Amino acid sequence: MSKPTILNTLERKVIILLGDLFIIISALNLFINDALDEKVESLWHKIMFYAAGVFIYLFISYALDFYNLEKSIKKRVVFSQSIYIVGSFVLLVFISMVIFFDASFWRIPLIVFILLTPLAVFLWRTFYRSLFKVIPATKNILYIHDDADKLRQEKFIKQIDGEGIQTYYKTKLTFALENIQFLQKGKFIDALEKVDSFILNLKSYDKLSDELEKILLDAILMGKEVLSFTSFYENTYEALPIQSHNDSFYEILQLRNRKVRYFQAIFTFIVNWILVIFVGLVFILVLPFVFILNIFFNRGPLFYTQKRIGHYGKEFLIYKFRSMVVDAEKTGAKMASKNDARITVFGKTLRIFRIDELPQIISVVKGDMQFIGPRPERKVFVDQLNQRIPFYNVRHLIKPGITGWAQVKYKYGENLEDSIKKLEYDLYYIKNKSIMLDIRIIFKTITTVLFSRGV
Repeated sequence: MSKPTILNTLERKVIILLGDLFIIISALNLFINDALDEKVESLWHKIMFYAAGVFIYLFISYALDFYNLEKSIKKRVVFSQSIYIVGSFVLLVFISMVIFFDASFWRIPLIVFILLTPLAVFLWRTFYRSLFKVIPATKNILYIHDDADKLRQEKFIKQIDGEGIQTYYKTKLTFALENIQFLQKGKFIDALEKVDSFILNLKSYDKLSDELEKILLDAILMGKEVLSFTSFYENTYEALPIQSHNDSFYEILQLRNRKVRYFQAIFTFIVNWILVIFVGLVFILVLPFVFILNIFFNRGPLFYTQKRIGHYGKEFLIYKFRSMVVDAEKTGAKMASKNDARITVFGKTLRIFRIDELPQIISVVKGDMQFIGPRPERKVFVDQLNQRIPFYNVRHLIKPGITGWAQVKYKYGENLEDSIKKLEYDLYYIKNKSIMLDIRIIFKTITTVLFSRGV
């Protein structure tokens, strides 16, 4: 049978979260029962305090990627994360009690709460990392394919083994469907016993032989994992593998499999108008400063407008504060890059804090955009991408957004290859659009702005 000790990423996150919550709730218990000078007698008040504390911790942890186990994290990084994330949490709890409740404290329990809580989380996470160095942590994979292109297969195998992230999968065997005689070899059959999962990357499942189907069925009955490459990629990378010939096209067809999503529509409407009001106020407040600074450090028009492709492929005007030189595209259309020479010094400042994006609320008010959705692209680039990817236009099924899943999951797009990669995230968002996914994007966007991540 498949080794029960080999856990998937979600199971690992649940285990480490439960350990963290045990420490956090214990720390809150110490704080409320021993550190506070005045005892909290009401059970209801205690419950509210615990709930608020856990919510604050989870918000900070999620916003700062404390549960991003996909990245390979060294011990010193675990230590620094525990200090500044959990340290921020305990200080926020302490400061909140002082400001809002004018609380006084017993010194020793308060010092224990502030200093030992981050240390306890660090020790727990260190134990957790050490534990998975002893027990099996990675699933051995048999990769089954029908594509003779070796370079393509090498790329897919790298994605299974982990392309920039920890997938907890390792390809031990590969099997091409044309090598059907391998199924009868004793060494191959013996090797199957050491495999934990099977990943199929096939254009058509009709090509599977009866013998191979029996092997896969027996594997399922033994408790082993059998899944398509698309399912693996979607679950691991939270994107759709559009460059695989697997069953990506059929996944695309499911994007229009409409369900009753009234709550999603109401949530989107509410979020759009709450953010229009909030961002609109920020826009009005910064407008005079940008106007004045633009005169001295960025001579030329304050705004720039550009046609972009929106809902159902219709063009609309997008508005931004100008961050490039006036004649930025005198030699033709070109995608912005990270160290683009066309960006002015003042423009770099606008981009770092995303101030240049603020005027886009005009497009949201006009109904051409919403806050969450695929970023709108220019027609010249859309045409080029449509030639390379037959279903690129699928991303226009929903209104474009100021921020989106591709923006918070992938680096700044500098070329067509980056646009193709971002399309994987856009299609994942369209297929899995939900209130929780939108909330995740909002949180990630907030941290991107606060910590000046990206370009």
